[in-house]
Amino acid sequence: MSTSIRKISIIVISSILIIAALIFAGISYYQATRFNARITINGTKVGGLTADQALKKLKTLILTNKVYVGQNLVFDGKSTKSGFTNQDLPEIKRLLGKQRTWWPSSKAENFSAMPSRTDHYRSQTLKGEVEAKLKLMNKSLIASKDAQAYLDHGQIAVSRSEVGKQYDITKLLKDYDNQEYRSEIYLKPILSQPIKENSQIVQNEKKKLQALVQRTVDYQVQNQTYPLEASKFIQYATVSKDMKLTMNTTDLKNEIAAINRSQSTLNKSYIFKTHTGSTISVQGQTYGWALDVGQETARIQSAFENGEKSMKAYNVYGIGYNTFGVGYHTTTNNGIGNTYAEVSIQEQRIWIYKNGQLAVTTPVVTGRHDTHEDTPTGVWYVMYKQSPSTLKGSEAGDPHYTVNVSYWAQFTDGGVGFHDASWRKNWASDAYLTGGSGGCVNTPPNVMKSVYDNLTQNEPVIVY
Repeated sequence: MSTSIRKISIIVISSILIIAALIFAGISYYQATRFNARITINGTKVGGLTADQALKKLKTLILTNKVYVGQNLVFDGKSTKSGFTNQDLPEIKRLLGKQRTWWPSSKAENFSAMPSRTDHYRSQTLKGEVEAKLKLMNKSLIASKDAQAYLDHGQIAVSRSEVGKQYDITKLLKDYDNQEYRSEIYLKPILSQPIKENSQIVQNEKKKLQALVQRTVDYQVQNQTYPLEASKFIQYATVSKDMKLTMNTTDLKNEIAAINRSQSTLNKSYIFKTHTGSTISVQGQTYGWALDVGQETARIQSAFENGEKSMKAYNVYGIGYNTFGVGYHTTTNNGIGNTYAEVSIQEQRIWIYKNGQLAVTTPVVTGRHDTHEDTPTGVWYVMYKQSPSTLKGSEAGDPHYTVNVSYWAQFTDGGVGFHDASWRKNWASDAYLTGGSGGCVNTPPNVMKSVYDNLTQNEPVIVY
């Protein structure tokens, strides 16, 4: 090769290299100062623009604040300004550098930039309105149905899940936050997904129900104990998402009601052995107790849920002055016990027993018979005692009387009780027939203190 040809080749190659270097330098400069073609900021196209040009475009941008789910417009908010100012130029430059490539790129990418001038309309007001709109829309849409373990008459099963049409509002609002500064907001139409049959949640529900079905509570009422098996008395149960049990306790409630009918004494007849040794039946009145079936059922249900193995009856009620159930703790002598007051209308006499021993007995005058003011029969209890006391009431011939007594022990809701009667002259055994009291048990003054001292609040009073 001649020298001249060699020189020409060198010149050509050098020229090509210089041109290539200039092209590369130009491209590098362009890439360093301009956004790639398919770059957007907050959804606004800035491809081919410098940072200053991009900011200028963003500053003039009006946010229409239209919110779509998929392609469906669901909310049309008021328009607002973007909020970008010259203070945001460093952030735009940062994004320019972040997206920079050595060679022009056609890759589409959206960057999010927070404007320096924050408008709370987008982040608070509009978001709240969109959330309310989504909730309203969901009301008319079919909800997903979660798979759920349940107990049905001792058997554990799992219901099938079903995908509904309602939106997953939590996820849509999270998507909203990611698009907060776009002119229009497009939310992905994500649907709420149900809990699946094979999920850990359902497995945990099954475990909890399995534990429930194996439990037994020993329920004690007075001196009787009833083993109550959850598998027998909880016919249906489910577990909530926070692992709380919900039970159908109809069978359990029926069982407690049966126990109550069998063992309670309120409003039932008592078998009573009189001072003569004869046995009679006396109708229970205020004396007696019964279980609050509803409250006791709830307690046992809670015991099943919490794994308690035994419990005593607690919600016991009665009537009269003491509504907590008089006689519940008494199991001897057919529920009457060995401390009581016995009143015989026929014999016109009372007997006060303390721990099975006769403490005092005395003739009395009971309610007047010919005017139907008889002392009411039945099993009552001493409601309260008072000394001295002023009695107010009515009797035949005196509808509004007031009398002072030294001792008073009431045993009926209607105001019948034991009291001294200093005004009484006739203490004959037949005085009650035509000259008895207004219903009370008139007791001679000389013995009334002993009667009063030997009467105890809540002790039974048997009138027959």
